[in-house]
Amino acid sequence: MSEATAASGGGKKMSLTVKIMIAMGAGILVGVIFNSIDNTFINTQIVGGLFAMIGKMFVNALKMLVVPLVFFSLLGGVTGIGDIRVLGRVGTKSFLLYLTTTAIAIAVAIALATLIGPGKGFDIQGIEMVEVTAREAPTVWNVFAGIVPTNPIAAFANGEMLQVIFYTIVFGIAVLMLGAKSEQFIAGCEYMNDVMMKIVAIVMHFAPYGVFCLLAKIFSELGIGAVLDLAKYFFTVLLVLLLHALGTYSLMLKLLSGLNPITFLKNV
Repeated sequence: MSEATAASGGGKKMSLTVKIMIAMGAGILVGVIFNSIDNTFINTQIVGGLFAMIGKMFVNALKMLVVPLVFFSLLGGVTGIGDIRVLGRVGTKSFLLYLTTTAIAIAVAIALATLIGPGKGFDIQGIEMVEVTAREAPTVWNVFAGIVPTNPIAAFANGEMLQVIFYTIVFGIAVLMLGAKSEQFIAGCEYMNDVMMKIVAIVMHFAPYGVFCLLAKIFSELGIGAVLDLAKYFFTVLLVLLLHALGTYSLMLKLLSGLNPITFLKNV
């Protein structure tokens, strides 16, 4: 065996997707075993302590990425267009496309939920019932008015995504209007977008451990029986997501651009 072959290990490196799938299976298995043992130390220190801590850290890390990732990627997209008139046309088309896909998603979800009935036959005995008072739904006018932030910093801090997106677009337009003065700033935004993608890669490197702890905690606390009761709901949601991603988007991609959806998905 040559040195190069020995150094390469003679095989391909396991992908992140495979690692996450293995972690999911291991988390479910460990959770079911811990649930059957019902040991105080395991429940308090391992499940309620270690697993809960790592799982929460992973979820918090994912939330940490959202706002800066949206800001720098969207700002890079706006400034990358270069022409405000082109930006207006692209923005209008994007908004109409968003409304269309949202309407289709809602219609498909309601239709499949009505057809499958994921909540039928669910046993609620033993579950503590808490009365919930829903907030009054805002009018459509207030929804649109709320897109404009009164305080951009607060919008970023609170994760108000529509306000963040609106402010970022306005900010990007202002950058474009300054012309040549903005060249270094635009280069800096592109650099920050690259930095954010590296941070995403770092966080996702720990995804298998986070997924393992989250699933192990859920199955340890609820047991496989309670989770199986929710399986119908889970698979209904999964089916709707797959139909929307692979059906709706693929069809629109073919009709609006002429691209082969399979080729597009492979490249993605």
